[in-house]
Amino acid sequence: MRAKQTDERQVLRAHATVHDATAAIDFYAKAFGAVEQFRLTEPSGKVGHAEIRIGDSLLMLNDEYPDFGARSPASTGGSPVAFYIQVPDADAAVERAVAAGATVVRPVQDQFYGDRMGMVACPFGYRWSLSARKEEVSPAEMQQRWNKMLAGGKQ
Repeated sequence: MRAKQTDERQVLRAHATVHDATAAIDFYAKAFGAVEQFRLTEPSGKVGHAEIRIGDSLLMLNDEYPDFGARSPASTGGSPVAFYIQVPDADAAVERAVAAGATVVRPVQDQFYGDRMGMVACPFGYRWSLSARKEEVSPAEMQQRWNKMLAGGKQ
């Protein structure tokens, strides 16, 4: 039986470990419009837990705590985790992120699944897809476009 959700908290939340949470919070505010909800800091300034809101979603983050297995992409040779943000204008969102210090991984272009999307890497080791919906595409049409693309054809 599924418990009833009684507040506006998300059921699934992402939690990222970074090598400098204070700098990451500042970067995410500049790059993605994140709004800090709160942070818990040690007397040394190390961030044990922070929460930021990007649009309607919450991202939790913290500094590294290797003794507890909390390591950042900088300590582990990269991260297989990527984030996806739905935006009104992918071109403008990528430009904003780059101006804040991100690097382009994939330039903005129209995608077979109906979005205009670009991907950037943040200075903290994560990839971020910034994507704007251009058209609704059914799963069947998406599969056809995917097959065509894999065969070397254009969308």
